[in-house]
Amino acid sequence: MPALHDFATWEPVLRLLRAAHAERLAAPGGQVVGRIGLFGWSLDLPRPTPPPGRAALVEDVQDEFDAVQRVQEALAEAGTDDMAFAAEIRTDGRTVLHLIGGSPAVTPGIGGAHPGSLILVEDAVPEPWRRLPEPTPGAVPHPSADPGLLERTLRERLPDAVGATEAEIAAAEARLGVPLPAELRTLYRVARARWEDWPDPYAVVEAVGCELFPLDEVYLADASTRPADWRFAAMDAVVTPPDATVQGLVGSPGWIVFGDNGGGDRIAVDLTPGPAGHSGQIIVIGHEDHTGAGLLAGSLTDLVANLPEDERRGGAAGRRPPAVAYVNHAGIGSVEEAAHPGLEVLSIGVLDEGRRFGLAPVVGLPRLRTLRAYPGTLADPLEIAKLTGLEFLELSPEDWRGLLDASAVPRSLSAAAIEVHGDRPPLPVVALANEILALWSRPPIPVTVLEGTLAR
Repeated sequence: MPALHDFATWEPVLRLLRAAHAERLAAPGGQVVGRIGLFGWSLDLPRPTPPPGRAALVEDVQDEFDAVQRVQEALAEAGTDDMAFAAEIRTDGRTVLHLIGGSPAVTPGIGGAHPGSLILVEDAVPEPWRRLPEPTPGAVPHPSADPGLLERTLRERLPDAVGATEAEIAAAEARLGVPLPAELRTLYRVARARWEDWPDPYAVVEAVGCELFPLDEVYLADASTRPADWRFAAMDAVVTPPDATVQGLVGSPGWIVFGDNGGGDRIAVDLTPGPAGHSGQIIVIGHEDHTGAGLLAGSLTDLVANLPEDERRGGAAGRRPPAVAYVNHAGIGSVEEAAHPGLEVLSIGVLDEGRRFGLAPVVGLPRLRTLRAYPGTLADPLEIAKLTGLEFLELSPEDWRGLLDASAVPRSLSAAAIEVHGDRPPLPVVALANEILALWSRPPIPVTVLEGTLAR
């Protein structure tokens, strides 16, 4: 097995990159960068176009696959998921290779060698992931909820179904920590949904209207079931309008997932409905969304019996100011316009070339927790020190440098990110990230330097 920190392990990859980028490497400060993981890689290498009528084959880039596999074997041996790198290769073959390792305080970047989110407080999650459902003491079941009709309909459609025992239902309730609502108990009393029970497993799908999970796979869709990287999650806000049927949450201990729509979206009973919803309504939790869910049916009886559609649309947000504001040429025209007491997330981009924005209008806003600013868009980055409630901050390297030199990095932060555009060398960005991590005594990103000579 090749060793991860042996220069010979990386030689085949480096030779391919040298051949592809000889001109770049010959320029002062020229380097090549990339990332290789156990299940994929990002390397700036040309790919040949297959002949007309034929798909691309591994054989077309066999040298690349072989070179990458050598590094992947070393990663597996070392127990490492992936490794980023930057290399300077001189014309005579002398090479300095910087291996950029992982830190438990840093998520991997997307491709390339730059770091992702910096987790400054261990196990911290963004505010929407900490949000619990609002109580809805006045919520009642939908008029369509009818466990008797539900049972009759299911037994008519599934006459040979094997139902769960009371002991199995009780065990599921003990595992979940909540009692199953009456309609869900009725469903599983009729059909426990194990595939081995059915000559045709899709009979349950047709009878119920979704892919029904076995009872021991039913789970609560709380916020932990929808993980997201800080850089994306911090840009979300959860909002529940007064006329909403479903609360705009990341997850809820009252969302009991019992099925799937066949495309990865989860089907759940909702015991924590929105102000205009009903207890026990059926919702769909989208697998491509970080927050929220959609109303599917007023009740499980409604879903199974295909009762006439009545109020399956969620409430609209109306005209109130958005909790997430994007100041840019396609969004809001100024920071002043974005500012209001309910603002949680502010993203500043390019409006007019060269225009810079001050942060005075948002100083003191009680809910502002996220700021992201495109490089060169802040009139005075040191104004950030006045935003004492920030939990996430994403800035350019230059703006971070200014905050660090002025000792003005907000200590309220739980996570941060460095926004990098263009073909910037990763090592200075890694060094900057380590300075930020050091303020919270978090583990740095390790960099190992290997030297060797590539043969001609």
